[in-house]
Amino acid sequence: MSARSGSHQLSNGLMVSGRPEQQLKERQPTMGSRAVPYTGGDVKKSGELGRMYGVDLSTGDHHHHPPPAVPPKLPSRQPSSSQHNSGSARSGPNSGQMGKNSGPMSKKSSSSSFSGPMTPIQPTGLITSGPLGSSSSNRRSGQLDTPSAPTSFNKAVYGSAVTSLNGEVKLGFRVSRVAMWMFLVVVVMGLVVGVFLMAAVKKPLILVAVAAVLIPVVVIFVWNYAYRNRGVLGFLKKFPDAELRGAVDGQFVKVTGVVTCGSIPLETSFQRVPRCVYAASELYEYRGFGGKPANNKQRWFSWGCRYSEKYVADFYISDFQSGLRALVKAGYGAKVAPFIKPTVVVDITKDSKKLSPNFLRWLSDRSLSSDDRVMRLKEGYIKEGSTVSVMGVVRRHENVLMIVPPSEPISTGCRWPCCLLPTYIEGLILTCDESQGADVVIPV
Repeated sequence: MSARSGSHQLSNGLMVSGRPEQQLKERQPTMGSRAVPYTGGDVKKSGELGRMYGVDLSTGDHHHHPPPAVPPKLPSRQPSSSQHNSGSARSGPNSGQMGKNSGPMSKKSSSSSFSGPMTPIQPTGLITSGPLGSSSSNRRSGQLDTPSAPTSFNKAVYGSAVTSLNGEVKLGFRVSRVAMWMFLVVVVMGLVVGVFLMAAVKKPLILVAVAAVLIPVVVIFVWNYAYRNRGVLGFLKKFPDAELRGAVDGQFVKVTGVVTCGSIPLETSFQRVPRCVYAASELYEYRGFGGKPANNKQRWFSWGCRYSEKYVADFYISDFQSGLRALVKAGYGAKVAPFIKPTVVVDITKDSKKLSPNFLRWLSDRSLSSDDRVMRLKEGYIKEGSTVSVMGVVRRHENVLMIVPPSEPISTGCRWPCCLLPTYIEGLILTCDESQGADVVIPV
């Protein structure tokens, strides 16, 4: 059996069993140590860091210490490239302080260790990712770009959530076909009888009676065709506003309030007006005698629409009367009838010698020619925060209040004081009375 180990006393007077631990020799540090002076935020006192960034250290009070002794190299072991790169020292015959290759870095070696130009130190002493006002290639994430002029006027490409409207709002008259055929038969019979009596008896009484009936009918139709848009706008303006709080499901209402964008805000194509719920751009051309028409329906000495793009998406409206917020379902291919008056943003006359570069870019992006033509570019939009009137059908689904397009066209009804026949409007109706006069017309 082995002998029992004795006991010993610790430095604090406590007696413990076992042999006292042998004091191991203190291992020499593997890397040279040096006192680091307090810089106080001064880069010139930072030693190696200042030399690495090219700071002149010739002036100022610095604490220079003699370099540590370099152990002689052993011929039996050659240093590898990995040892030079890592700068680590191993215990044993190679232990000791670092050699010259891994020692203090000189200005020349520091500049060759990093690729690219050296970033100067800011006057504050902070090392940043780049100087202020650097080019876009040296920018890092988190920097804000200043707003600049648009470099492209490409046509916006939206998904199915945005409705693309084609052409103007369709307004039509609805008259019973039976009544129309009966009227035409009576007119034809009256003309035949009148011509027969005129030839036989030589009395134009029947023809005068037929003309007395036809002339007022023709005048009424011409009046309704010319005054149709004004009559519809008057009807929409006089239609009473409804309160959403008391509206029942399926009721046709008119709601007036402030609009906010939905999940997809829109932007006008030329002026780049952001956060719109409705955006439209239309190019009109004037056709003189013998000129080329902008479309198939354009007549001489009139303006015709050559190009049009109109977009509308889902948005929210806050009712003025009840304060409730409703979702207006105008996207996903819904039928919408916007009555928004556009404003002229570009006016090109015959005296225009040089066109605006932005307008030329807008035309080229849409493959439109810019030859000698009298043109006007109009834009209309409903911006977020505008006061808008919406006419549609109320729908309630899982505590969500919505306004959707009606399933059937809306009739204005007969307005006998104005001699107006019923006019039908199809789709969700949008009106905005706010002026867009803040836009600047560019005469080119």
